[in-house]
Amino acid sequence: MDLRTMTQSLVTLAEDNMAFFSSQGPGETARRLSGVFAGVREQALGLEPALGRLLSVAHLFDLDAETPANGYRSLVHTARCCLAHLLHKSRYVASNRRSIFFRASHNLAELEAYLAALTQLRALAYYAQHLLATNRPGRLFFEGDEGVTADFLREYVTLHKGCFYGRCLGFQFTPAIRPFLQTISIGLVSFGEHYKRNETGLGVTASSLFTSGRFAIDPELRGAEFERIIQNLDVHFWKAFWNITEIEVLSSLANMASATVRVSRLLSLPPKAFEMPLTADPKLMVTISPPLAHTGPGPVLVRLISYDLREGQDSEELSSLVRSEGPRSLELRPRPQQAPRSRSLVVHIHGGGFVAQTSKSHEPYLKSWAQELGTPILSIDYSLAPEAPFPRALEECFYAYCWAVKHCALLGSTGERICLAGDSAGGNLCFTVSLRAAAYGVRVPDGIMAAYPATMLQSTASPSRLLSLMDPLLPLSVLSKCVSAYAGGETEDHSDSDQKALGMMGLVRRDTALLFRDLRLGASSWLNSFLELSGHKSHPNSVPVAEPMRRSVSEAALAQPEGLLGTDSLKSLTLHDLSLRGSSETADTPELSLSAETLGPSTPSAVNFLLGPEDAPEEAEARDEPRELSTKDRVCSVGSAFPEGFHPRRSSQGSIRMPLYSSPIVKNPFMSPLLAPDSMLQTLPPVHIVACALDPMLDDSVMFARRLRSLGQPVTLHVVEDLPHGFLSLAALCRETRQAAAVCVERIRLVLNPPGPSAPTTPLV
Repeated sequence: MDLRTMTQSLVTLAEDNMAFFSSQGPGETARRLSGVFAGVREQALGLEPALGRLLSVAHLFDLDAETPANGYRSLVHTARCCLAHLLHKSRYVASNRRSIFFRASHNLAELEAYLAALTQLRALAYYAQHLLATNRPGRLFFEGDEGVTADFLREYVTLHKGCFYGRCLGFQFTPAIRPFLQTISIGLVSFGEHYKRNETGLGVTASSLFTSGRFAIDPELRGAEFERIIQNLDVHFWKAFWNITEIEVLSSLANMASATVRVSRLLSLPPKAFEMPLTADPKLMVTISPPLAHTGPGPVLVRLISYDLREGQDSEELSSLVRSEGPRSLELRPRPQQAPRSRSLVVHIHGGGFVAQTSKSHEPYLKSWAQELGTPILSIDYSLAPEAPFPRALEECFYAYCWAVKHCALLGSTGERICLAGDSAGGNLCFTVSLRAAAYGVRVPDGIMAAYPATMLQSTASPSRLLSLMDPLLPLSVLSKCVSAYAGGETEDHSDSDQKALGMMGLVRRDTALLFRDLRLGASSWLNSFLELSGHKSHPNSVPVAEPMRRSVSEAALAQPEGLLGTDSLKSLTLHDLSLRGSSETADTPELSLSAETLGPSTPSAVNFLLGPEDAPEEAEARDEPRELSTKDRVCSVGSAFPEGFHPRRSSQGSIRMPLYSSPIVKNPFMSPLLAPDSMLQTLPPVHIVACALDPMLDDSVMFARRLRSLGQPVTLHVVEDLPHGFLSLAALCRETRQAAAVCVERIRLVLNPPGPSAPTTPLV
């Protein structure tokens, strides 16, 4: 059924039901039923033209005709799902309203919930139209003035969200996913109760965690509590909740349902420098130093998983690296005969928002991969934010990747073909590890498989990110807190009434926190070391670094002169600017100079995304004034996105301060690979992306694939329907998740076993 027909049918049914309940006397339930159908009629009629306009231009943002996917399409699809449910419920009411078995109160509660959802979806449709009118042609991410972006996001976060977490929870996903989401939501709000009492949650029993009675039987209460949690609790809460899957009981149950493998060993790689040959000239060597950022040299944990016991995997050298995990630390069993080394190797980097989980959480599907692919898998347990912010995770993943390439024989592989694979934050690290390998001149992987990766960590609006309003797994506030933690910023605003009462002491505490945050943000000047490694000349005004990889990051940041590279001209670089700049580099321009410039000196005004005009320095206002005026000429205000008379529902949880960052560090191409210049992206191997149509991160995948395609880089994009972000961890849940996980395996197989020249070439979609 097309959109117009669906809307007309819903309006007709709503008018019929409205007339019926209006004639049923002065009863409260009848009055509310009449009112809810009047609201459904009003919102449906207002929403249909907006969706039609979005749908008419959505094809302009697709990767190609065979891959019809982008945030505009996803928003229209989600609204259609809500309209379809209301249409089904209206038909049911029209058919059963005279029956003595008709449950008026139950149907009223469901209709009111979906009416609230439809109202908020109408607001999102207007926001999407606002983006469509503001963005550059063909761009999904907003690239305008940061002040307008801040206003937009500040307005967006005030919208009511609880309706999407109660009766309407997961309405946009496949029905098989909804019971799981309901269980998770009950567990989340129950866990939040324990967290408020300063409990870690690790001692919570399954019954107390997932069967909290009042949240299970009252969807409205559950939705309101869910909204309170996502808006107010800090990143440490989410770290603790997401790590529940690593509790021994739950992890054991997950492993019982997964494939049985011969090898599952946790290894600790010692922090020792080693040498690797340059791909351009294998006679020359480059030193790979251990991770140093923030915490100094330290071991890197990795997990080796292999379905068969292969040569080298039981060697004394590898056994000396094994780290005990307790009673289930080793699944290595004697076998009469060893299998020969595999010609391929998969290096896996797990997701978890840069703040949570380890390879243990992802072990169930990794075991299935090892069985289906017949190749060893090395999964990297990188250090997590906020304790270890950027670039620590990148350093550790790169070090572990290089170690795996050098010691692949110990892992049961000859290393002829190597694939980097990761999901979400791990997909981001797969891209950046490959970019760093190219910068060092060492072997890059033969291909990358990234599932629903995050390629743009800058806080900017896009149509798919509007879906975070209703996504129970990736709410906007949670996303921003994870990115802030990874960027090295404060994860929570601790200012309260007591601090404000301190007067000057409160200001000292605030300014001290800003100072340390700025020092951490400046830490990424370690990227200047790439200039020396890339073999190019540096800028005339750059400062040579004697031992860049052996100094601490803090020393590098503090030693950088204040006026080394200004940020004024680069602070507002857009994706288009980066593309032009990357393509116009000359032989005398360092390959990584852009990232160094982008990481110029940081100021508090450049860090706080939601800094009000009264707090901004006068010089910053003067600097941004011309650009701000030109943007406001195009867009009068965020409020103008709504037509007269339409008022979306606002959150009852009060104001929220989210750590939304626009500091130079998030524009670093080693943090946001979508912003990398062309010359860097051209060093990537073939890329295979598997994305979700209803994922707030969908536009990250679409725009990254479009950039690679525009550069002539080999890239495929497959978009799965009706599944949430993180489906790999749900692979055993239902048929749809198993099919999506199988697509990821097939993409990895394409990297490990590329089709021969004689094989027919068929486009992958």
